[in-house]
Amino acid sequence: MEEILAVSLADAADNSGERQGDHRGSLTGDKVCGFPISVPFLQKIVAEVLGTYFIIFAGCASVTVNHSKGMVTFPGICIVWGLVVMVMVYSLGHISGAHFNPAVTIAFATCRRFPWSQVPVYIAAQVLGSTLASGTLRLLFGPEQLFHGTIPQGSDVQSLVLEFIITFYLMFVISGVATDNRAVSGSNRAPSMFDLGRSPLPIDPFIFSADAVLACPTFPPHDVTPLKTPTLSVWTILIRGKLQIGELAGLAVGATVLINVLFAGPISGASMNPARTLGPAIVANRYEGIWVYMVGTVCGAVAGAWTYNLIRFTDKSLCEVTKSGSCLRSLVHKTSGAR
Repeated sequence: MEEILAVSLADAADNSGERQGDHRGSLTGDKVCGFPISVPFLQKIVAEVLGTYFIIFAGCASVTVNHSKGMVTFPGICIVWGLVVMVMVYSLGHISGAHFNPAVTIAFATCRRFPWSQVPVYIAAQVLGSTLASGTLRLLFGPEQLFHGTIPQGSDVQSLVLEFIITFYLMFVISGVATDNRAVSGSNRAPSMFDLGRSPLPIDPFIFSADAVLACPTFPPHDVTPLKTPTLSVWTILIRGKLQIGELAGLAVGATVLINVLFAGPISGASMNPARTLGPAIVANRYEGIWVYMVGTVCGAVAGAWTYNLIRFTDKSLCEVTKSGSCLRSLVHKTSGAR
């Protein structure tokens, strides 16, 4: 039926690797088998292939099994797509950024959040993963099974508009939860009881198990403040820190995919991803209406990313945002000229 996203944690993953002293690139050299490709970059490409493979395999397999056995049901298919995206984002987001989608990769590149030099390789890896997954399903279930690609069920224009909207929606969510640190750790956000080990909060020993406390990455904390809780009269601990960008990205993106498939799946197939459409089309040699999914998804993703950038909060002035002071000077000149 549909497709995926994911979200990109590329900037956050690279920055966190630098903060943790990840010098694998310098340790392993700048070439692999004589080619000017660093080992960390090669790992990212493999992660994109694997992530896209598992997403397309699980999602399209749910469609195929439901067609042959009739036990998955349409809501089950939607849940499979949403869950597999969420799982892959959490599994590989810290390695490759969890794009799994050429439209997402292109959208981040247009916003200067991803290098253009890596875009062709990322897209090739994503299409390869999708094609391999579709080929695996064809070998398992045979060519006579239902085509699990995406074909417009109505007019091409209807599916084009729908793909634009749902991909816009997906990319808008990705930009919010994966690139904006205020989505989880903004200054206006109150600490949550689920921020164990990351934000200042009381840890009640009668609520949190010993395993949960020991599993905390900062336990024992460097900055411990014993407090007397007036209501429970127990000792609590305040562990200071903060959440990292994108920790809720998998859940938010997976839920967005699930919602999109629910209402767009019966009409356009809810692709949201050129690779999700290209893989099955290449294997089955069926390209009806494929331009709809190339144009609609890419344009929707780019529009969604730029729209979020326009509303992204900043305390800078307009001149600072535009990186130019000419607007201020022009205002001064206009005011003096009027006098």
